[in-house]
Amino acid sequence: MMTRTLLNPTGEHEVVARKKAPKPITLDGITVGVLDIGKLRGDVFLDRLAERLGERGVAVKRYAKPGPNRPAVLETRHRMLAETQVAVIGLAD
Repeated sequence: MMTRTLLNPTGEHEVVARKKAPKPITLDGITVGVLDIGKLRGDVFLDRLAERLGERGVAVKRYAKPGPNRPAVLETRHRMLAETQVAVIGLAD
């Protein structure tokens, strides 16, 4: 049996146990938050994703971090939590 290690790419120094959020059964009536982390060409992927979701009638809200090496500001995280039910965080290299 293969063992896998899942790494959390945050700046946490202590591991905090968190429950996974339940997956939505459908995207109907759900607002999807799309967070651009500031990596080169990540916006191209996220633009296309937002376009495809919009074609299916899914509401999309866009957010951005100040850069790839900095966390999203607390205000942005709170807005995403309040305004969306699902989040997509995209990067590209």
